[in-house]
Amino acid sequence: MSNPFQEQLLKAGLTTEKKIKSQNQAKRKKSKQQNKSKVKEVDENKLLVQKAEEEKRQRDRELNQKKEEALKQKAIVAQIKQLIEMNKADLSKGELIYNFEDNNVIKRIYVTEILHQKISNGQFAIVQLDQTYHVVPSVVAIKIKTRDPSYIIVLNDSKTTEEIDDEYADYKIPDDLLW
Repeated sequence: MSNPFQEQLLKAGLTTEKKIKSQNQAKRKKSKQQNKSKVKEVDENKLLVQKAEEEKRQRDRELNQKKEEALKQKAIVAQIKQLIEMNKADLSKGELIYNFEDNNVIKRIYVTEILHQKISNGQFAIVQLDQTYHVVPSVVAIKIKTRDPSYIIVLNDSKTTEEIDDEYADYKIPDDLLW
């Protein structure tokens, strides 16, 4: 016997060896049952912890994906801004009015006669950046359109000289009818 208290009770005659053995057996059974039930509780706790960790990982993945999309959108906007700033035509010497429609409102910009013809022929396009209109080559406008078509205001189909109807080639268009 390893319990000194039980030995003292046995020496004093207050208990018998049979009772001590039965109590020890009962303690062992009880501890085994508790160990078995603890294993189940531990497994349940582990499952709950694993489930919570998985949910946290899923939320983190979603947040990271949203952040990446926001960064991609910022990069696209920066690319578009750079394309416009580097390729915009100089409108400071514009004397002719070019009228166009933006959100069902007629807008106008002043361009040179050459730019007016090139916009009409589809060689140049009108784009909007920060509430201002810029004229850029159609090649650049197509690049912008692939990134975000909302920046493109006017992009006419390019017409070659063969495609133009020559029935009225002999007639000159009056200046006041230029649109």
